[in-house]
Amino acid sequence: MKKWTIDSAHSEIGFKVKHMMFTNVKGHFNDYSAAINFNDDLKEANLQFEAKINSITTNNADRDNHLKSPDFFDMDQYPTLNFKSTKIEGNGNDYEITGDLTIKGITKPVKLNAEFSGLMTDPWGNTKVGLNIDGKINRKDFGLTYNAALETGGVLVGEDVNLNAEIQLVEQK
Repeated sequence: MKKWTIDSAHSEIGFKVKHMMFTNVKGHFNDYSAAINFNDDLKEANLQFEAKINSITTNNADRDNHLKSPDFFDMDQYPTLNFKSTKIEGNGNDYEITGDLTIKGITKPVKLNAEFSGLMTDPWGNTKVGLNIDGKINRKDFGLTYNAALETGGVLVGEDVNLNAEIQLVEQK
């Protein structure tokens, strides 16, 4: 099988979650890696992904430090989050990736949607693949249970986390 890695200069691994019940706060990971193996059919691929918790950023240092604390990701005890595919279905441009997501030592199955954006050769002769991956998880399923009640009703942080990854893969020769 062909081996592919993420071109981090042209990729972003992000998320967003409701804040105070009415706006979304976005964030992303700056330090991540993936090993993906497939030939011509994405359904035959196996995918492993890891993000380092200390690289999380939401453009607010206080919030980032809180996310790294035991209230959320507990970075000192669980320095990474991991995903490993178990099944990929679909064809053409639309796929569903099923796999095991591990956050804070808790592993749960998740389903992610993937849009295959195509295969091309860049100006330097590298073969690349584009993928847009999105999905939704409930953060409480992974032990991310911190919250605060609002005086006006509701909670500070929503339970649903929307995941989005814009990825360019480059074939390893």
